Amino acid sequence: MPLLFHKKPALVAYVTCGDPDLATTRAIVLAAIEAGADVIELGVPFSDPVADGSVIQRASERALKHGTSLAQVLTLAAEIRQQAQSTGLIVFSYLNPILRMGIDKFCKVTRHAGVDGALVTDLPVEEASAYLQAMQANDLAPVFLAAPTSTDDRLKRIAQASRGFVYAVSRTGVTGTRQKLAEDAQKLVRRLRRFTELPIAVGFGISDAQQFAEVGAFADAVVVGSAIVETIERSRGHEAAAVAEFVGKLTGSAVRA
Repeated sequence: MPLLFHKKPALVAYVTCGDPDLATTRAIVLAAIEAGADVIELGVPFSDPVADGSVIQRASERALKHGTSLAQVLTLAAEIRQQAQSTGLIVFSYLNPILRMGIDKFCKVTRHAGVDGALVTDLPVEEASAYLQAMQANDLAPVFLAAPTSTDDRLKRIAQASRGFVYAVSRTGVTGTRQKLAEDAQKLVRRLRRFTELPIAVGFGISDAQQFAEVGAFADAVVVGSAIVETIERSRGHEAAAVAEFVGKLTGSAVRA
């Protein structure tokens, strides 16, 4: 199904669900939406988040200590959908929790919750045939990661398999804030545009309003994760208000069409 970005650049905001608890996550997400987030990535905490840097690793550890599960994240998604009808919702997960639930069951429950799609960080497009069939059967948008190191053939395959948008990784390595963005990001977006008309979102390392505006000048959407999770980590007791303030600075930093 299409994931419509109503503004450009759109803001895709990532949160680790269950950090510090699910009720607070709900409040954080709704505050982010109110402040201008267009799509929310609901991060499923995982014990070995190899694509993520230390900030999100710590958040996953805290969430797992509370027993946060994929099923609970999907229940949370349904609650958020009841209060946010037009915001895009994406489940952001590693493959193992989905396999434990079962791919078909995961897709059915995800669709029932009102979620738009999923991004499975460690599922290569080359091995995703069963997943893609189940996603299509449930009218869900599979989102894949494209890296600067991807060949043109692989970018084409990723673009063909993706729905909703394509996630362009700004650089090699793990998630985490960076002072400067690699020039690889803009080059990757240009390469991807040869293979798809889908919106292209750039993520990994975007941490402030200036970077949001810079990336928004050449991408359709900007993904911000670690900077939001770090804001949550250091704002105990007033997480939702802190995230709303941070998101407001981001979305006010660029002219949004």
